[in-house]
Amino acid sequence: MAAASTLSLALTPTSSDPSLPSSRHRSRLFLSPLSHNPHFLSSQRSRFRLSPKSSCTSASSQSPPSVSDEPTSSSASAAYSSLEDWLKTGNYNFLSNEELLKLQSLQDFRYRRELGIGSLCIRVMRPDETDVTVKLLSESFVESMKLPDWYLPLVSYLVKQYLFERRAAIPHAVTLLGFVKWKDGGGGGGGEEEAGELAGTVEICFNKRGANDSPPTPTPPKDSPYICNMTVNKPLRRRGIGWNLLKASEELISQMSCVREVYLHCRMVDSAPFNMYTRAGYNVVKTDSILVLLLLQSRKHLMLKKLPVPTNDLELEMSGSDPEHVQVGA
Repeated sequence: MAAASTLSLALTPTSSDPSLPSSRHRSRLFLSPLSHNPHFLSSQRSRFRLSPKSSCTSASSQSPPSVSDEPTSSSASAAYSSLEDWLKTGNYNFLSNEELLKLQSLQDFRYRRELGIGSLCIRVMRPDETDVTVKLLSESFVESMKLPDWYLPLVSYLVKQYLFERRAAIPHAVTLLGFVKWKDGGGGGGGEEEAGELAGTVEICFNKRGANDSPPTPTPPKDSPYICNMTVNKPLRRRGIGWNLLKASEELISQMSCVREVYLHCRMVDSAPFNMYTRAGYNVVKTDSILVLLLLQSRKHLMLKKLPVPTNDLELEMSGSDPEHVQVGA
């Protein structure tokens, strides 16, 4: 299963990664998918501002940036110390104490489930996992578009630019990775608790500051959480991994945002993802006009789910705790 829509890339290379050549011009690629595929949207270079506002305060009401404030609390200092490598590899400017703590929460996030094939662990993508994520997304897209193999380097280059630019949106947007540790001991490596084979990925935008500049139509509200770019490794599809990527996204949104309305897109031709989304409680709120077919794009549904409001810490911790063994197109 993969959340599917038109691929729309509008990326300016801004990363210091030496493997990415610089460019003075913005490159844009418009393609229309034919089957399951992730979608990559125009990214914005979010610049973090220091602000004492709470996480439930809208971005538009936050105070102007300051250049003198620094983390002062012991918890923020600890977060900064443990995230030093993240800050070195990302395009970060200024982070408030609150944003540093959110960054620490993202790094600590784990969603674990036992599946028929083994243990699934879903967590935030680390900077050194960019290449394997690019490979998964690029191969999924080339397959879905039925493109010849020689398109893969171009697609990989564009996806890598996208991921490097989206890194600057953390902690207002994040990419999750799912790893499967096989029951027979296969697929592991490195001795880490969550080590295993990369099974899938999904992207979450928590608020306006993490939203893409050019989301697909029908356009979701930018100040609401949005789930996109979900794909599952082909050999591991139809094993419930897509379902758990969705549940993990909802659980993380419940922790990171006070907005309960979550949006995602699903193409009208994708019956398996659509059935999964409706089973999970998403409802269609708007559908593309038939005129989008003139742009060689597939018509899409914009779907909405209102997450329950956690009444206490225990309920928040236990949200989505029942294992799901749903056979879906993922």
